[in-house]
Amino acid sequence: MNNLKDNKNIIHKRKMEKLKENINASIKAANIKRGVSILLTGNGKGKSSSAFGMVIRSLGYNYKVGVIQFIKGQQSSGEEIFVRKKCPSVTFYQMGTGFTWNTQDRSSDIAAANKTWTVAKKMLQDDTYHLIILDELTYMLSFKYLDENLVMEGLKNRPANQSVVVTGRGASSALKDWADTVSDIQETKHAFNAGVMARKGVDF
Repeated sequence: MNNLKDNKNIIHKRKMEKLKENINASIKAANIKRGVSILLTGNGKGKSSSAFGMVIRSLGYNYKVGVIQFIKGQQSSGEEIFVRKKCPSVTFYQMGTGFTWNTQDRSSDIAAANKTWTVAKKMLQDDTYHLIILDELTYMLSFKYLDENLVMEGLKNRPANQSVVVTGRGASSALKDWADTVSDIQETKHAFNAGVMARKGVDF
């Protein structure tokens, strides 16, 4: 029995040594220091939640953060309430129209989207921002509310040390090509589809 246990420990140790060796090699190879572009897309839950996790992470180091929320804004969310009350240093801007299926006014939505993009573009030109969140930006492109070429130009020409997170379903190929990191979050199950109401503090 002891020999079997010893053999398992030896095998485990060798695996961990190899794993550590591979991780250390990857860390050593990553020698480019600059801001990163992150795209969180897909039909699954958690894209905006992940982005706001990075907001908290940056604030932990006292970095300057900007958050732009497209689509959302008619109903307050937990993250909005927290950031507005507890994080006055965060520049927070919402398009404020709510979901497009509620407004049902394309012209008004396009005007609001362009006004919001003007705010975002100004942030993207400001090298004092360490991190910028462009929440639900993907919809503005898929609905043709914003000119994709102008948006991509703004994203690509930002300061070298500035990181940007874009969230939303149905990301375009241009966004996927631009991003350094792309996470496609897929839905396996969702409580709402089983008739469970959205939960305050969990879903919004």
